[in-house]
Amino acid sequence: MADSKASTGHSAPEISIVIPVYNEEAILHAAIVDLRERLRPFGWAYEIVLAENGSRDRTLETAAELAEKFPEVRYFSFGMPNYGGALRKGILEVARGNIVICDEIDLCDADFHRRAVDILSTGTTALVIGSKLVSGADDHRPLTRHAASLFYNGLLRVTLGFEGTDTHGLKAFVREPLLPIARACVVDKDVFASEFVIRAYRAGLAIREIPVRVMEKRPPSINLVKRVPNVIKNLVKLTWAIRIKG
Repeated sequence: MADSKASTGHSAPEISIVIPVYNEEAILHAAIVDLRERLRPFGWAYEIVLAENGSRDRTLETAAELAEKFPEVRYFSFGMPNYGGALRKGILEVARGNIVICDEIDLCDADFHRRAVDILSTGTTALVIGSKLVSGADDHRPLTRHAASLFYNGLLRVTLGFEGTDTHGLKAFVREPLLPIARACVVDKDVFASEFVIRAYRAGLAIREIPVRVMEKRPPSINLVKRVPNVIKNLVKLTWAIRIKG
């Protein structure tokens, strides 16, 4: 794992937006410039944390250039391809805001950010999940990807008693009560997000799902079929960890 290259900045922001990035050279610069513009009207004190993980293109160099150009952009390299590992490190070790938003570089949904922060600011909710599958969601992904999400979440309900409709994608939470949840997680890669959400439900935290519109800016960076063996392996590990160890 590479050492963090995130700069410390001058003062802690109110909101940290953590975005895992892997082989995103083609869209990274434009996506961050666009996200900054759409966040501007909110008047937030925020940081964008780019969690690079094992890219083979110029993603890491682009992240460094963005951090040099924009003071609110920070970055680190996890050193290997591992979405969940990079996201977990970003949450536990790098993000400084009282509210943490987990985003995707091909989504960067500022409307979700605004709605989620408004909900969290009431003090009645600890975790807000942007669901692609709840009533009112608008999922423009290919049918195979939508079907895979339905199947996967159905599997989580059967094997682990998952109470919600979605675990992957956009999430926002109050940092302090969710830090122990992130520390307790035992799986990484794609299944970390599922474990994080499921453990939050099992801990009795106040959770709210809100519908989101999903229109990706590029095809998935990792082929869906190639992800299946690792997802199954980690899902077995997760089932053992939660159902047996608790």
